[in-house]
Amino acid sequence: MLKNLLLITPPFTQLNTPYPATAYIKGFLNTKNIEAFQMDLGIEVILELFSKEGLTSMFQSYNLQPITQNGQRIFALQNEYVSTIDSVISFLQGKQPTLARQICAGNFLPEASRFEQLDEMDYAFGIMGLQDKAKHLATLYLEDLSDFIVECIDENFGFSRYAERLGRSANSFDELYNELQLETTFIDKITLQILKNSIEKMQPKLICFSVPFPGNLYSAFRCAQFIKANFPAIKIAMGGGFPNTELRELKDKRVFEFFDFISLDDGELPLQLLIDYCLNSPPLEGCLKVGVGSEVPFKRTFLLENNEVVYKNNSTKPDYKQSEVGTPDYSDLLLDKYISVIEIANPMHSLWSDGRWNKLTMAHGCYWGKCTFCDISLDYIKLYEPIAAKILVDRMEQLIAQTGENGFHFVDEAAPPALMREVALEILRRNLSVTWWTNIRFEKSFTSDLCYLLKASGCIAVSGGLEVASDRLLKLIKKGVTVEQVAQVTKHFTESGIMVHSYLMYGFPTQTIQETIDSLEMVRQLFEIGVLQSGFWHQFAMTAHSPVGMFSEEFGVIPHQNEITFANNDISFTDKTGINHEQFSFGLKKSLFNFMHGIGFDFPLQEWFDFKIPKTQIPADYIFNSLETTASFQTKPTSKIIWIGGKPLLSFYTKSKKKQTYEMAKLTFHAKTRISEISLEREKGIWLVELLQKISIDQPLSLTFAQVKADFETQFEDFELFWYSKSINSLKEIGLLVL
Repeated sequence: MLKNLLLITPPFTQLNTPYPATAYIKGFLNTKNIEAFQMDLGIEVILELFSKEGLTSMFQSYNLQPITQNGQRIFALQNEYVSTIDSVISFLQGKQPTLARQICAGNFLPEASRFEQLDEMDYAFGIMGLQDKAKHLATLYLEDLSDFIVECIDENFGFSRYAERLGRSANSFDELYNELQLETTFIDKITLQILKNSIEKMQPKLICFSVPFPGNLYSAFRCAQFIKANFPAIKIAMGGGFPNTELRELKDKRVFEFFDFISLDDGELPLQLLIDYCLNSPPLEGCLKVGVGSEVPFKRTFLLENNEVVYKNNSTKPDYKQSEVGTPDYSDLLLDKYISVIEIANPMHSLWSDGRWNKLTMAHGCYWGKCTFCDISLDYIKLYEPIAAKILVDRMEQLIAQTGENGFHFVDEAAPPALMREVALEILRRNLSVTWWTNIRFEKSFTSDLCYLLKASGCIAVSGGLEVASDRLLKLIKKGVTVEQVAQVTKHFTESGIMVHSYLMYGFPTQTIQETIDSLEMVRQLFEIGVLQSGFWHQFAMTAHSPVGMFSEEFGVIPHQNEITFANNDISFTDKTGINHEQFSFGLKKSLFNFMHGIGFDFPLQEWFDFKIPKTQIPADYIFNSLETTASFQTKPTSKIIWIGGKPLLSFYTKSKKKQTYEMAKLTFHAKTRISEISLEREKGIWLVELLQKISIDQPLSLTFAQVKADFETQFEDFELFWYSKSINSLKEIGLLVL
């Protein structure tokens, strides 16, 4: 199976689903009739390591001398691990569901220190389903083995990252370069053997590594080093999230002992030009000239020219529009080999690690693009371009046909509400059964009706940044929301049955201790009242491409600048407030863990900290009062009126009152979980049935509120009295939407 082009995601990203970058690129290449093969080297290494043969080799290949009691226990139980590993991996791949009973019954899995969490975790997980409980136990079993690997085999190992410390804030290439001069590790040997087999099978001329995170960087360099030493004719390129964010100021020419090209930002056109150069023309030396007075065209690409690092961006071709890049193509990837794990009791994090998701993007970039902590100066956020809803749902259908999976994770910076609405309508029009989730901004356009629509289309969860739950700091962040607004929006999502996860931040420049405690109180109330179900605190990190990093003086921080010859993203700094924000980390995370599971709401906030904190200044009923909104009897004339329910059964009867007889219509609606009935005057009942047909989701054109009102008033009076009546309000609970 010869392939000129090989696309690789190096170890490690996710266990349960492929990182989508190579699938995006392969989908684009399909539109150009360029053949390529892709592989997720990470999952292949994991499956090789965590197998009967892999563990046997690991336990026997080294003169292992575990130091900790935990390491010694695992080493002593090595036969138990070797005998159970294949079954456990198969179960986590969904191939042996009956094993769940044996795992849950106990005395099947060898247990080390990770299982000590179980007593503490019982209340967090509650009475889990058998499969989920078994997945969690199997995950603990794998984490025990991971602990052993870190202690005895390779200190840099991690399931979703490898040698991450070497890629984080690496202003100099020295540490990574020195690491690459050392002997290959046990993990490296597995990685390089799989790579060698693939290269010999396909004999590519160009290998492209997609490096999304710092935890993929070391392995990418180790693989490139191996290729240079053993297959010197092959050209090697790097692209992806890490170089896009961190290698924009690359100067160290030693990097090009490993890679021939490093491309930035959208990869389609840069890669197409590299393919033209590497595969469709003989390799050129020196200045990369194609003729007298002309140069090889490149797009946003670093390379070595005359022994100097140069940045080439001389192509006049524009980047491709999102409608032109094609549907992601997951072929070649081992989709049935990924493993679902349940690591911790965080509902949103479980979505990341449990189940396989097709990844798609609704829009390139961020439609808001103002948050001061975010890398809004970079193209992947700055250049906003949405994709038409019909094209998106076309791509969803293509991916379902290819992968057999109907779950979708839209990996947007922030999915645009208007586009989410159109996608949801398109899903319902096509009668697709899908499950999806995405990241959003908590903005007021997420009305109760829009959230109902999103839920009906298969949306199960959203995540969004509340960040610092302080209106002063939200204004400084330029988040464009208030805490009260966030509370109202999360209420709309929650009431529609969509889980809400919030990203929470502490330590933002100028943040006071009082604001940290008040922010915690806001979060406590949001969980207590039930409008948040999941969250995660992270400490503010200043990045080079954010407004805070670029204009640090305006935010009261002093950056610690180093000479940049390699990576540049995270910047260490001194906050002029002098506050040690790190001290709040444990208390914030411990309290949140309890709040997520309905515990500790009545504890004083001081309970979560082992040092003195001020009392909160937030009223205990702040969030409750924020949600006490009265029903609105005003609707914009341009609002669209849509019916996503079924066709009602219409019957007639007579009603007598004060010796007068009235002709009445009864409309019976069969929803999925209930039956609803409303009675109206005969003519109004007939009019409503006809209206529901006109505004049905199946109709190509929807009516506005003004059009509905005008149509009603051709026959009847007092439209507002009719529209806001109890009968019509009951229809709003089963599919009559104002959007």
